[in-house]
Amino acid sequence: MTQMHAATKDSESDSEPAVSNEAEPAVSNEAEPVAQDALLTETEARVLGCLLEKERTTPADYPLTTNSLTRACSQTTSRNPVVAYQESTVDATLAALKDRGFVRFVHSQSNRSTKYRQAVEEAWDLSADQVAVLCVLLLRGAQTTQELKTRTERLFSFDSAEAVERSLISLASRQEAMTFKLDRAPGQKDQRWVQLLTGAPSAQTIAQAASSSSVSSVMQGQQQAQQLAQQQALEERVAAVEAELDRLRQLLEELVGPLET
Repeated sequence: MTQMHAATKDSESDSEPAVSNEAEPAVSNEAEPVAQDALLTETEARVLGCLLEKERTTPADYPLTTNSLTRACSQTTSRNPVVAYQESTVDATLAALKDRGFVRFVHSQSNRSTKYRQAVEEAWDLSADQVAVLCVLLLRGAQTTQELKTRTERLFSFDSAEAVERSLISLASRQEAMTFKLDRAPGQKDQRWVQLLTGAPSAQTIAQAASSSSVSSVMQGQQQAQQLAQQQALEERVAAVEAELDRLRQLLEELVGPLET
């Protein structure tokens, strides 16, 4: 099976000039997309995205059980599209990802439930900033650099949208490109980025990104930033409540176990 090649990353100095939205195309002529037999299904992408996210946002509850991972996949916030997976679907996806070396199973004598953690950060040789942008692209679809800066705040602290762009370009410049910058559609203010782990963007993906951009371009800078911040705060509160519910459910399972023996 073809695996994604690790890119050789040169260290960046503090004096390196910022990359603007008018930079050269992110993917060079030499760059190749992810090999066909290394592509993720949409379900695999959602499961991996959730594992990457929860590892950083709720580390006390990580690795995840099938139940908590199913809930994470089916969240109605911070997800596009919104799905409603069954545990059987997540179980089958985890087994497939384990066979590919992208997920590891964690067994514990103190807990009856098997837990799962991602292994792609090591397999794909990803830095923390690259993990953050890939995670959001996997879970939310096409994004502008400003949207990514706001929506990665709990995953990685970017100094600017230009720093986000540098991370995206580093992923797009790999021998097997992981990200791609869509062309600016008519009337569109900002270009959007997509991930290539599930394949080249479809016509529907491009159309949705253009439509989303047309709506957001009407908003002015401060108003847009304020709305994104409010949405992020709400999503964080919902995620915290869901994490607490998962923690209480796990404690209950541990208490019930000894009583049943």
